[in-house]
Amino acid sequence: MTANPLAINDTGSAGAPSAAPGSNDFEDFIYLISHDVRNSVRALIELPQWIEEDLTVAGVRLEGSVAESIDLMNRHTGRLDRMLVDLLTFSRVGRMQSVVDVDVHQALKDVLDEIGLPAGFTVEHELPCDRVTLGERDILTLLTALISNAIKHHDRSFGKIMVRCAREADDIVLSVTDNGPGIRSEFHERIFGAMTTLRPRDEVEGSGMGLAITRKIAQLYGGNVMLRAKDGERGSTFEVRWPA
Repeated sequence: MTANPLAINDTGSAGAPSAAPGSNDFEDFIYLISHDVRNSVRALIELPQWIEEDLTVAGVRLEGSVAESIDLMNRHTGRLDRMLVDLLTFSRVGRMQSVVDVDVHQALKDVLDEIGLPAGFTVEHELPCDRVTLGERDILTLLTALISNAIKHHDRSFGKIMVRCAREADDIVLSVTDNGPGIRSEFHERIFGAMTTLRPRDEVEGSGMGLAITRKIAQLYGGNVMLRAKDGERGSTFEVRWPA
């Protein structure tokens, strides 16, 4: 990535519409609360592990309802920690970073290395437009959210994901297509809401923030994100479009 003179910081975004008055104050509040609360949550995650280790050393075997309760505590604190991480990510979109000339190939590679694809899943790409101008962290967040969403909500243990980036007239179009179960049209708008999931969190772990983050990034750069999927057909395409 090669830096250019434009930069995004806590006061807004260069090259993108200014945020609404007061929105930065609100996002500062989200960031501070999420950051501070997460310190306590991290302690709550570790405490059951320490208790379990101490009991094991003392020769006490955890089983039955006690073991189930500790497992339940671990799952819920882990879920809360993920939610706080996503809130932090949401609050930092477009901030504390530079707008740079991004190598999409390298950004995609970095994201896939970080995610770690489950066995049975493949990611292919078509990148006739392989360089875009975007926040250096926002491009990674955008790709992570869309690819993770495709994996998390797939209904099979194997799947194919296609990442495309192309220039159409005066726009850059970045899309992620999966061959998952698809999404009915009645949910096409709802899924972009913050903390929204279509399935219970006991079935699919997640904060429901991924697509809200995606929309926020797209709108920050003067664009938007839309879902292309047909009722009764498998597969979904999330298409992010912003001015070149």
